[in-house]
Amino acid sequence: MTIYIDPPTWPGHGRLWSHLVSDVSYEELHTFAARLGVPPRAFERDHYDIPEQRYADAVRAGAVEVSSREVVRLLHAAGLRRPKGRYPSWGSRSS
Repeated sequence: MTIYIDPPTWPGHGRLWSHLVSDVSYEELHTFAARLGVPPRAFERDHYDIPEQRYADAVRAGAVEVSSREVVRLLHAAGLRRPKGRYPSWGSRSS
C-alpha cells in the first residue's frame, strides 16, 4: 500500500493545501484518510485535500512525499485520474 502527498503549495480558503492520492485504488485512499481522521468532505474526485497543518501527520502515517507533477502522473498511470467537472467532489466516495 502506497499513498502519496504533494507539497502544501495550493492556496485556498486562507491556507495552503496538499493532495493525497493512491496509485492503487480509491478504497486504499479512503482507508488511509480515515485512519488520519480526514473528513469525507475533503475528498475531491480523485484525491483528498490536506491542509498544510496536517502534511507532517500524513507523512508520519506513511504517505510518500512527491512533487505535484508526480501526483498527476501517478493518478494517470493507475487509471484513477478523474477530470474536473465529470465526477462528484465528495458526495460519493465510491471506488
